[in-house]
This record gives sequence, C-alpha cells and structure tokens, in this order.
Amino acid sequence: MLLVTHFQRCACAALLATVGLGSLGHAADLPDYMQPIAGVVTVSPTEVANDNLLALNRSMFQLYDETGKLLQRNILAQHPVILGLFSGAGGRFILYRPGMAPLEAPPVPIVYQLLKSVGHSTMAVSEVVAPYIDNPANQAWLASLLAYRSQMQSALDTLDRAELPPDWRAVPRTILQNNVAFMDNCAKKGAITMADIQDFAKRQGPSLKKVIAWAAQTQVAHWMTVIGDWKKMLGADWEKTYAASNTIYVARQNNILFSVLAQYFGADAINDRLLLIETISFTTTPADMLEALTRVVADRSVGAIFFGNYKLMDYELMGGDARTAIIVETAKRGLTPVLPPAVPFGSHQWPALITAGSGPTSLADLP
Repeated sequence: MLLVTHFQRCACAALLATVGLGSLGHAADLPDYMQPIAGVVTVSPTEVANDNLLALNRSMFQLYDETGKLLQRNILAQHPVILGLFSGAGGRFILYRPGMAPLEAPPVPIVYQLLKSVGHSTMAVSEVVAPYIDNPANQAWLASLLAYRSQMQSALDTLDRAELPPDWRAVPRTILQNNVAFMDNCAKKGAITMADIQDFAKRQGPSLKKVIAWAAQTQVAHWMTVIGDWKKMLGADWEKTYAASNTIYVARQNNILFSVLAQYFGADAINDRLLLIETISFTTTPADMLEALTRVVADRSVGAIFFGNYKLMDYELMGGDARTAIIVETAKRGLTPVLPPAVPFGSHQWPALITAGSGPTSLADLP
C-alpha cells in the first residue's frame, strides 16, 4: 500500500501549481485530468516584490520560535525562575531551579475556595435573574433558578461539615439562607422586580464583604509564606531570580500574586526581574509563561546590541516616533494630544494604575 504523507501531498500540490503556471494560455492542450485545476494565474512584479519582503517577517517569527527554545534553556540553566499563575484555587506558584526538577508550591488552603464559592453563589443568583427584571411575561429563568436553588439547599444543609473555621461559619450560612429566601420569593411571585433585587443586594452586601476579606487573608498569608521560604532557600541566587505573574485586564489592578512577589523582590525589581504579563484568559500554561518571559529577556539583549539600551525592547519599539507623529497629526486636526507622560526605558513604576485621586479604592471604602 502506498502511504502519502502530508508533506508529499503539499509537494504534489505545489508541483501542480507550477505546472499550471508554466502552461499559461495552453489550458486546452492539457490532459483532461488537469482541466479542473488548470487556469491562468497572473501575479504582478510588484506583488512578487512585496511578498518577498513580507516573507522576511514571516520567517522572523519562525526563527523566534526555534531560537526561543534554546534561549529558554540558557536562561533556566543560569537563573531561578518563579511563575505565579492565576487559578480558581487561589493561584499556582512554580519554582524552576538550574539543574533541578520544577518545584510546585502547595495549594492555598481549601477554605479560600469555599469562601469564594459562597460569595460567587450570590453573584450567580443575580446573573440568573438580571435579564428578566420587571418582565413577568418571560418565565425562561424559572427552571435555572429552581435547579440552582436545589444546589444551594444542599450546600446549606452540609455547611457545618465543610472545612470552615467555626467562627466563620455564621456568615456563609447567612449568605446561603438569603440566597434561598430570595429564590423562593421570586419563584412564588413568578416574577423578578427591581425592588426585590435591590433589597437582596442590600442584605447580602455586608456578609459578602466579610467572606471576600477572609478569602483574601487566607490567600495572601499562604503565598507570603511560600515565597518567603523560597527566598531563604535560594539564598544569594535570589538576586538573579526572575519572576512573572499573569493577569487579564480586570485583575491587573491590585493583582494579588504579583503584589505578593513584589514584597520580596522589592521596587527596583519591578519591570526588571519581576514582570506582570497581560493575557486574554484567566489561565495561562507554564509553558506559555516561560515563552513570554524568555522573549522579554532575549529581546533586551537585542536592544542593547543594536541601540545601546538594555530595556528599550520592553517598550513598543516605534512608540516614541509614533508619539511624535500623533502630536503632529493631532495638531493638523485641531485636537489636543491625549498621551501619558514620557517615561524612561527601565522604569520601575508599578505596572498598573498608580495615580492618586478621589473616590473609593477598595470594598472597604464602599458603603
């Protein structure tokens, strides 16, 4: 049996395309089996020239990927690396040490997840009913609400056996009881009113603040201990350790894992050996994080070679010239430029909003 690989199929396709190109104007002379794919292909010299130049950029990314594996190996052979990864269980921390297997930290105590789940339950109830407020004719919400109500009751019935500190149990119980009462009220009325949901939110707010605070305390205390122990273990190697944490947009402000790392790395390491890597999903694989960290560190050497500045490539390379161009173009259009202050390459500024202003900054600041 003849086995045709994917590579061979691609090669055959390329050959057929070449045959077609070499037979412009002679389609009628081709065998019948070539007619379905034969045709006149026209490409201008300009298009060919453009594609030749664009091919350089396409190849650059391929070379990036190939070289990145070597550079990552070199970095890990010389530097400890800590990855802080978001997870629903309160995060993951992994320590890579030269010549040693990766060390994964123990997880945050399960009480963190229990408190977070209780808090999220109220949000989930709100999500079920929110689209149907003051719309009694639409009963599409009822089945979902009753199903969740059953789960809520099961959680409430077994609450005393959950791994919660005894002096914390009263608050989760109150939250679950209020959830059940609200759902029963909605089901009995066959409708969701704005007044009911506002009253529900008002009753739940103080308790939600408590479980959020306890969850944060549990998470921070755990990771402060882990990173502190790792710093002692690494000793002098701590000063050449890299660390990175991932974040999506909504979690970058007051990012917990990054903030814990910053307490041990110090302000001077921010944007140097301590990086906050923005992503588009809550979870990111360790491999993707290592790839991102490698690219940042590797690009710094390129910037130093070509432009004499080690941190230049941490920034949009065309950003400075684009900034000047924006100022020119806005002036032409009678607009006032909206741009942040220019900052030097290698700034250790916190990688999130740091400008002070009026207004609440935490749940504790809200009524």
